[in-house]
Amino acid sequence: MHFTSETSSNGVIERNFTLNEITGVLWSPTSGTLGAPLLLSGHSGGMHKKAPGLVASALRCVTTYGFTVAAIDAPGHGDRPRNLQDQRWAEAIHQARASIEPIAPIVIDYNMSLAQRAVPEWQATLDALQALPEIGAEAPIGYGGVNLGVVTGLMLTAVESRIAAVSFGGVYVHDALIEAARKITVPVEYRIPWDEDEIDHTSAVALFDAFASREKTLHAHPGRHNQVPDYERDSSARFFARHLGRATDTASD
Repeated sequence: MHFTSETSSNGVIERNFTLNEITGVLWSPTSGTLGAPLLLSGHSGGMHKKAPGLVASALRCVTTYGFTVAAIDAPGHGDRPRNLQDQRWAEAIHQARASIEPIAPIVIDYNMSLAQRAVPEWQATLDALQALPEIGAEAPIGYGGVNLGVVTGLMLTAVESRIAAVSFGGVYVHDALIEAARKITVPVEYRIPWDEDEIDHTSAVALFDAFASREKTLHAHPGRHNQVPDYERDSSARFFARHLGRATDTASD
């Protein structure tokens, strides 16, 4: 892992990094990371590691709970070039939207392809992060994501025993995600964006039901997947603090 830049503002250190072809960012509290949980954050499709909503949630977790938060660009997103097939999928989505046709079938295939490539990248990133002395191998780990970040997080958590809690919100549900959810036993917080045009409520509830976790909560909020209310971001941060703990040098609420 190679850190390419570092800035500090309002109690948060931001470091951009590269790991082979992976581009990412790490946020941590300026007060130190002793005992800090590590939160992995997956962005939605068409966005990147510094999407506004992702950054807002990351900064809240760092400043309020003393977490360390990492995000990486999905293949073909952010600072990473698209391959030819990814470009075709993106163009097909734009064409479907312009023609007012359903985009879900295209997005499902595209997101699954991206997630299959992103899972080993997240595992490599996690290996590198745990090798950093300020994080270490004992830091409890959570994963949060929206849309594409949910697909990646489901596939990752189903095979990655280091992840101890997950918070997801908004995704096109299909059989592969249901199967992945059945393998997940860690605590889950799952949000349904109630006004997302093509997210069927019945399918969304079926995904929640498929999680094998003994502790899981279901939230529904108005708006779309990219319109997460602040109170839901607060709920997600509290969820992770409850299940992962908080930095030992961070003041209590």
